[in-house]
Amino acid sequence: MTGQRSDARRNYRLILAAAEAEVAARGADASQERIARTAGVGSATVRRHFPTRRALLEAVFRERIDVLCAHAHRLSTAEDSRTALLEWLRALVAYAISARGFANVLSYEPPTEEPSPHSCGKRIEAAGDPLLQRAIRDKAVAPHVTFHDLLTLAVGIALATEHHENPDTQAGRLFRLAVEGISPAHGTAGVPGNSGPSAPMTESLPNDPV
Repeated sequence: MTGQRSDARRNYRLILAAAEAEVAARGADASQERIARTAGVGSATVRRHFPTRRALLEAVFRERIDVLCAHAHRLSTAEDSRTALLEWLRALVAYAISARGFANVLSYEPPTEEPSPHSCGKRIEAAGDPLLQRAIRDKAVAPHVTFHDLLTLAVGIALATEHHENPDTQAGRLFRLAVEGISPAHGTAGVPGNSGPSAPMTESLPNDPV
């Protein structure tokens, strides 16, 4: 039994390493068969560890999710709730742009589904929604805005700009346009990195794993 568990852990590490490389190259269209060949295991072994494509992608992006959640926690004590929320949203969009497939795994979870408590979307919501609720309480964000609205917005911007010649620049522009709609009385004041209409979204978080 001990040997079997050891083999399973080794296979898991091999599959995850192969999946990370495959997803980086091909995004959400990563081939499970190619991952199996690279890892030196059978397709059935891959599916035993990751029964769905979403489960595989969630495992690949787990470290990024950890960093985003930690960043949200740090921002929860920031003095300006609106600036804190926008800084975190901007980091979410930047991550979704820089990591192929990340926006896709978030888009797999519409609100009508019941994702597992450990899903990417659920964890991101648990981290980011307190920032939104604080900004709403401070009357810095419109009260009808939901976290799903913001997640849909971030995913939409990432997917819409992923094939753009300058995705960072275009995403930054769309993000600022969206912010003006979220809190029009404030315009773009307080948007992190707001240095002009073409400012790119290239900042990274502390300890960015990628």
